[in-house]
Amino acid sequence: TQPSTRRGRVRSLHSKVSVGTSKEAMSVGSRRPPPDPVAVLRGHRASVMDACFHHSRPLLFTGSADGELRVWDVIQHRALSSTWAHGEVSGVYSVATSPSIGDEVLSQGRDGTCKCWAIEEGGLSRKPLITFKTDSYHFCKFSLAKTPANSKQVGCALWYSSSKKSGSSVTKIHERKKNCESEASDTTSLEITDGFGGEKPPIQSEGSAHKGSKLLALAGEDSSKVEIWDIKAAERLVCLPQENNHISAGCSARPRGMCMAVQAFFPTESQDVLNILAGYEDGSMLWWDVRNTGVPLTSVKFHDEAVLSITVDGTCDGGISGSANSKIVLFTLDHMTVFFLM
Repeated sequence: TQPSTRRGRVRSLHSKVSVGTSKEAMSVGSRRPPPDPVAVLRGHRASVMDACFHHSRPLLFTGSADGELRVWDVIQHRALSSTWAHGEVSGVYSVATSPSIGDEVLSQGRDGTCKCWAIEEGGLSRKPLITFKTDSYHFCKFSLAKTPANSKQVGCALWYSSSKKSGSSVTKIHERKKNCESEASDTTSLEITDGFGGEKPPIQSEGSAHKGSKLLALAGEDSSKVEIWDIKAAERLVCLPQENNHISAGCSARPRGMCMAVQAFFPTESQDVLNILAGYEDGSMLWWDVRNTGVPLTSVKFHDEAVLSITVDGTCDGGISGSANSKIVLFTLDHMTVFFLM
């Protein structure tokens, strides 16, 4: 696991975590040996499965194969707290935090659950704030919805309605930009209608830096599909592709295998519409707009083997993907023509 931020880089060395500065990263094509770490954080009793930095504090979060979630002070190089977030057999295989969820961190275990923890002065809350069961028992890590850097978006809301046609359920996702009267307002809402005239109360979420709905994407119970979840409501909103939706003639219906990597983001050209990049076992990547749950915007195959990681850059105009054959691809997302450019 090698996530990077402005503060530095992290490498997991089995049960140890190695922290180095990004300035020390080797240049492309360099034959120099890798740099020595700034610090080695010891404490995990099992292999470190994932790590992430806090977006504004000098904190590092790590999850291990035995289910332990640890918080580290990267200045003093010491552990602040530890909790058994998931079962020893399942382990923690994904951790993430972002400005959109404030002082909270999410963990994902192979026990089919995701948990949201409060970040407190002494470390983590004793119990999770929210626990929701996704029934996902694989190794595709979830993705928090990413917002372009320096976004001026005030807020957005997603809602969906269901109707029955010929015995099948059709789900449509719409987007709506929220107009705030005051810059001090940090409240967004997620409205859900049941499709039969009834409406559930809006779900309020406050204090997010992005001021958008707190959404995450993950490979679902059906590992070939991507699910979008509302974190605060602990509720699945939609599945991509939506069941009972046919694939158009312009998109291949051949099996792509399991979804191995996913990235959720709001593109710069339409910051009120959630987009999804999903990488599959056959090396292909699909680009989704959640307004159309049946057919992806486009697809591409940069890799000959399974796509194991995808991330978009700070502007959400490009990204990097990695595969099982150690090939790394840098690509651009052309939002005007809806096309991948390598």
